Amino acid sequence: METPPVNPVGEKDTSQPQQQWEKNLDLTTQIRQQPRDPPTEILELRVSPDSDSQILENPQETEKLAAGLEGDSKSHGSASEVPEPLQASDLWYCPDGSFVKKIIIRGHGLDKPKLGSRCRVQAFGFTLGSGLPEGWTELTMGLGPWREETWGELIEKCLESMCQGEQAELQLPGCSGPPVRLTLASFTKGRDSWELEATEKEALAREERARGTELFRAGNPESAARCYGRALRLLLTLPPPGSPERTVLHANLAACQLLLGQPHLAAQSCDRVLEREPGHLKALYRRGVAQAALGNLEKATADLKKVLAVDPKNRAAQEELGKVIIQGKKQDAGLAQGLRKMFG
Repeated sequence: METPPVNPVGEKDTSQPQQQWEKNLDLTTQIRQQPRDPPTEILELRVSPDSDSQILENPQETEKLAAGLEGDSKSHGSASEVPEPLQASDLWYCPDGSFVKKIIIRGHGLDKPKLGSRCRVQAFGFTLGSGLPEGWTELTMGLGPWREETWGELIEKCLESMCQGEQAELQLPGCSGPPVRLTLASFTKGRDSWELEATEKEALAREERARGTELFRAGNPESAARCYGRALRLLLTLPPPGSPERTVLHANLAACQLLLGQPHLAAQSCDRVLEREPGHLKALYRRGVAQAALGNLEKATADLKKVLAVDPKNRAAQEELGKVIIQGKKQDAGLAQGLRKMFG
């Protein structure tokens, strides 16, 4: 900053405040003056007309600016307009742990997509062959075959947490590749599940169940399980005693979970069925298979024997019980051998 020019000799000084200002300026300069740094440099730094250039001269501030402008091509005229560094509130952890969302560009408003909302989205970064079209596409929340894809459930969960205009990156646990980027440009008004009539929920649940059965028969238990799960979430909001459809859905879900190598979840699904129908043979058989996989041979034997008590010719239960008996004998032999070594 240039100091005020000195009045020429002989020229009348008519500015008393000007002299006081110069005294204050000299005092400030003396206090802040450091070795080898002219005081004028300090004053120039304080009131430089180009505050952006000051930030760019500082490496740490440059990094912050780059992080804040990721995905934003607009220039900013002053330092006050520079986006703030990422805050904890910019991270959202999906409750089931399937991904972490980092907000790159904040959306506007408070509304989020709901059931039936038609969303215009853009996705980048999914692995080749995932089936998700690159670029802009329209997806309807809660409806459509896109939800059966491997990426469908992930995208739907993320969209449920986004506002219009929001851009976010999704980091998947155990995935070392670059994060997936998702942009929600716009969406139409939808409805929460509690806003649906009971008949509407039951109708949607039947559609999900029918589609899940098709997928299961086609050898796709993973997508079938997602269909059954969505149907159950719709029916869980019905008033007691609830829909009898839940029994069938839990039993079918258990079959999917066994094929997916999830015996613990399969046993839980069967428990839900047997709470309503203690004599449900398919649930008893599937829980017996799940308990055997978990190493609970006594519980497995009890369930399979209940099946055979009602249906002695049930070949699947006979074969599974035979496997459990053989596995039990092996466990007993191993235990006996260990005891002999210990006390022999």
